[in-house]
Amino acid sequence: MNVSINSPSYKRAGGVDTLKYLPECKIWVCETEAEEYEKENRGANIIACKKGIQGNKCRILNHILDIEFKRGIDAVAILDDDIQYFGYHEQKKQFKMSADFFRIWVQKYTFLAQEFGVKIWGVNLNADKQSYLEYIPFNLTLIILGPFMVHLKHDLRFDERFPTKDDYDMSIQQLNKYRGILRLNKFFYVNKMAGSGSGQIGGQSAMRNLKHEEEQNKGLQGKWGSKIVRYDLNESRSHSMRKRKKFDINPVVRVPIKGV
Repeated sequence: MNVSINSPSYKRAGGVDTLKYLPECKIWVCETEAEEYEKENRGANIIACKKGIQGNKCRILNHILDIEFKRGIDAVAILDDDIQYFGYHEQKKQFKMSADFFRIWVQKYTFLAQEFGVKIWGVNLNADKQSYLEYIPFNLTLIILGPFMVHLKHDLRFDERFPTKDDYDMSIQQLNKYRGILRLNKFFYVNKMAGSGSGQIGGQSAMRNLKHEEEQNKGLQGKWGSKIVRYDLNESRSHSMRKRKKFDINPVVRVPIKGV
């Protein structure tokens, strides 16, 4: 199984954490930034994309899928550029996955996804032990998120209207067409979350604000319907009894497919 490891990066030449963990990862950047990335990341596989491809996350993700699948790659792993490491739960403890372990692991579970007949697979949404239920080692009807997705060959592409909800939309697309996604609950990734308070620069950080996230969620709900995509936008009272708007930037997705 030939699995390529890829990461799009934008305006973050000096902060590509993924290369520290997986030096062989291909870093896809705008041609106008390629020289800076090469200077900051000596020896890295920096791939320059034509101007206009970067700037919209969905567009660059689709570009990576198109190029890699045309090369005859069996599966395309796409990671965020701020992945610090992957980990897993075992015997009530948490372990960090070595880079060598990762290379074998990504091959192994791509085979498993193929056996299940699904076209993408990923891992648990966070590292909290409470999110891992030992008696449910995997799910087939729940979403996975963009910091780590492995794509087996398929004809679906990311919707450019949702650059910060690309993963939610792709997950729903996959569930709608192929009736399943493999999510491994034992495993997780650790990365820097883009957005307010994270200290991140570049990438999608600049566009992530409350108004934008609300617009993205409304658009996603308009595409798939309120029974599948829900989001919280209501008023709650603080200790001072003042009304405050409460808004969760992450939608709740409920796809009506039976299964684990």
